[in-house]
Amino acid sequence: MEHNLPRSSPLGIPVATSSKGVANSPNMGQPMSSSYENRWLSTGDDVKKGSSLTTGRRKSITSETAHKTAAAGKDATKKKENTKPHGDFPKKSQKEMTKAERRALQEKQRLEKANRIAAGLPKSAKQAAEVEAKKGSSASSSQQADGSNSSDSNNKQNNKKKGLSKNQQNQVPWLAHLEAHKSNEALTKDLHPAVLQLGLYFSEHKIVGSNARCVAMLEVFSKVISDHKPPSDATFSRHIQKHLDPHIAYLLSIRPMSLSMRECIRWLKKEMADIVEEDPPLSDDDARKRLTERIGHFIRERITMADKLIVQNGLNKIQDGDVILTYAKSSVVASLLLETKKKGIDFKVIVVDSRPLFEGKRLLRQLVAAGIDCSYYLLSSVYVALKSVTKVIMGAHALLNNGTVYSRIGSSMIAMAASDKQIPVMICCETYKFVNRTQVDSFVLNELGNPDDLVNTKSTTTTIDLLNKKADDTAVLATWRDQPDLRLLNLLYDVTPSKYITLVVTEVGLIPCTSAPVIWREYNEEFGKRVA
Repeated sequence: MEHNLPRSSPLGIPVATSSKGVANSPNMGQPMSSSYENRWLSTGDDVKKGSSLTTGRRKSITSETAHKTAAAGKDATKKKENTKPHGDFPKKSQKEMTKAERRALQEKQRLEKANRIAAGLPKSAKQAAEVEAKKGSSASSSQQADGSNSSDSNNKQNNKKKGLSKNQQNQVPWLAHLEAHKSNEALTKDLHPAVLQLGLYFSEHKIVGSNARCVAMLEVFSKVISDHKPPSDATFSRHIQKHLDPHIAYLLSIRPMSLSMRECIRWLKKEMADIVEEDPPLSDDDARKRLTERIGHFIRERITMADKLIVQNGLNKIQDGDVILTYAKSSVVASLLLETKKKGIDFKVIVVDSRPLFEGKRLLRQLVAAGIDCSYYLLSSVYVALKSVTKVIMGAHALLNNGTVYSRIGSSMIAMAASDKQIPVMICCETYKFVNRTQVDSFVLNELGNPDDLVNTKSTTTTIDLLNKKADDTAVLATWRDQPDLRLLNLLYDVTPSKYITLVVTEVGLIPCTSAPVIWREYNEEFGKRVA
């Protein structure tokens, strides 16, 4: 009877003696810890004897481990196949692409080409890659030559990356498609000095206003055209556009161009294309002279003379006793108010202004110097200012195809408030600012200003603090970038719907906003015929 008793391990766990059970199923009828007992907690005698039970279990364990390893390898292979990046798939040819995919590819290539031109690299992607590779090799050799300088530069780069990531954290996520504020760190290789100076003025907002920016840009381009000398193997008429492209890309990289500036550039490129198509071809001197004359003619007829005609048309709408409200600063509105004073009309002006540019202060100085009775309000108190107002006259950066007015941010608020008070709203706008574009809100296309301009204000102090020299000169929100949940938005323009605009004063007369597309089409065609 004792021969049939089961053996036990040192811990008292019974161990089966049947070799049949071991062969068929090593763990059948055994506690879950029995295999662990036999492998690691068995006595020395069992190990020496090398019983069939232990041997069978080791073989089964080895085979199970091999099967599991093979299965895991297959699963890993499948996962790798399933998780291949999209770039590993063969690229579609343009014939296999849809129209939308081809259009997206063309836009991407056009943007990359513009970035290469702005960076001073060749237009071709291959040549640009070779130039960058040469620059990278020279930079790496110089870093190897000086280890201490390389460590310092790496630290600076890391600090810059940290700063960029912090800026990205404070950006408004649903306006990421808009171009953010840019610094003047663009490459300036082989650019005209006048263009570099103009870009600096644009970035620092020393030249503001659509008319001033357009005139300054066209005059600088005229200077670039006059000073340009094409290479010996190219004519002036065919090489001038290639020469102007990096200058335009530089200005675009410094600050986004206004809609009126884009219209001016579109007109200039059309003029250059017309010179190329001349038969017989023009000489270099004749082409240069003709192009500079066209630019001067455009400035004189479409901007300077247009402003004078707008002033004459606007004088008919101002009467004695009027209280006129204007917002920020518009050059044509300032000319209209000064001319009205010269005519001897008795009127008052209320200037409404807003942060951070405070453009209305410059207009206020001009009007006060001319002897005009003026009042100054901030945008937040516009309803108080409208109590005695009889007319609202403002400028515009562009007039869109659907009749909406694209102007300095805050203009829409004033137009809506005046419409609520049944006060007529007049917009002074030249026809060259009419744009064949439709926009119903201020978020599809706009320009983002520097958010730090909103916090560059001194904290309020009392006279007692000033006497005690306890005034705090630091800005109230100087550390706003350290707050991950705080975002500052500095939009520069807004869109005013046409229902809030009473009429538009142009050089062709007084028109409603809905006539903008007709005037844009017919006036541009007529201007082209008269110039030709």
